[in-house]
Amino acid sequence: MRVLVVGGGGREHALCWKLAQSPRLTKLWCAPGNAGIAAVAECVGAEGVPAVVAFARDNAVDLVVVGPEAPLTLGLADACRAAGIACFGPSAAAAQLEGSKTFTKEVADAAGAPTAAWARFTDASAAREYVRTQGAPIVVKADGLAAGKGVVVAATVAEAEAAIADIMETRAHGDAGNSVVIEECLIGEEVSFFALCDGVRALPFAAAQDHKRVGDGDRGPNTGGMGAYSPAPAFTPALQAETMARIIQPCLDDMARRGTPFTGVLFAGLMLTAAGPKLIEFNVRFGDPECQVLMLRLADDLLPLLDGAAHGRLPDAPPRFSEDHALVVVMANRGYPGAVVNGSAIAGLDRAGQHALVFHAGTVADGDVVRAKGGRVLGVAAAAPTLRAARDAAYRGVDALDWPEGFARRDIGWRALPQD
Repeated sequence: MRVLVVGGGGREHALCWKLAQSPRLTKLWCAPGNAGIAAVAECVGAEGVPAVVAFARDNAVDLVVVGPEAPLTLGLADACRAAGIACFGPSAAAAQLEGSKTFTKEVADAAGAPTAAWARFTDASAAREYVRTQGAPIVVKADGLAAGKGVVVAATVAEAEAAIADIMETRAHGDAGNSVVIEECLIGEEVSFFALCDGVRALPFAAAQDHKRVGDGDRGPNTGGMGAYSPAPAFTPALQAETMARIIQPCLDDMARRGTPFTGVLFAGLMLTAAGPKLIEFNVRFGDPECQVLMLRLADDLLPLLDGAAHGRLPDAPPRFSEDHALVVVMANRGYPGAVVNGSAIAGLDRAGQHALVFHAGTVADGDVVRAKGGRVLGVAAAAPTLRAARDAAYRGVDALDWPEGFARRDIGWRALPQD
């Protein structure tokens, strides 16, 4: 099969790395890719929906695999299918599950899926009044896409009011802040759970836990993710079965009833509360950095799974995963999640590779030099029989790198290794 992966981050590097191992693969491209992806796929300059579709058509691509959410909300999957090209990813209408938090809440309510109580506001004054009435802690979310940064878990009313001002008045996230969704603050342990969907059926994929805050001890602002590990010890087989029965399949059924069947991977952000799993949000693609640890553990061929979902014919049995533990540490550019300076040189990649697998998230090649471009730049990952061993190997890889401008959290995996 001839496959085109769309995207250029750590998630796409992990997908390309796994797809390259498939005996069914005959050619692999990535648009636009990055310096690390170039080692396993041919990177091409097709950017934007028309250019990607034209490249796929001109090169007889059998399957387009869309990594990020933005192209999906812009209708890339629709355009591929209109051109007769199979695509792993939902339609623009179904991608509203990530593009609009209001839409997700409406689907969850219609499906009877357990989720936090919520309200939507287009007026900042009304939102502030609601927060004062409800009290804190409380969660404030930009309604639209905000690259994982538009959520504030406010410990005080003042903090919630500041978040409303930042999102709706300062416009920190642009049009994503045209409205806000304000939710009750759920208490429990947070888990990222992934299910493959073919429009009608869903198969459990795997779960992971990530670290959103930029600093050790879960301090500082939210980010796109500073590290992750899988499996998630708190997410038992019984909780997975409950999530499939009460959240994933009912919401998939509701999407079909709406005439917007969901195909691709459904990423459920869950809170494991005393009353059971509750839905925090949906994303419509693999998580980043969760994808990196999932690909390390996946024991089956990824390509037929993605192709089966794209063609509406998932296999009968869920995919198999190694019993190993996998952990990834994100190395970010100094200043992230705020403004960063691009172009710093990254050395020691070969040394790091002796201890761990280095997924590139924001890199460009400058001759023989790899340079940083963007906020999250590398994901240093390892798998081992125990989580502690995987963590130690990943940090040996981090410490082997020579990149003074980069930083990483030093406590990835602390929830599952609380004695450290």
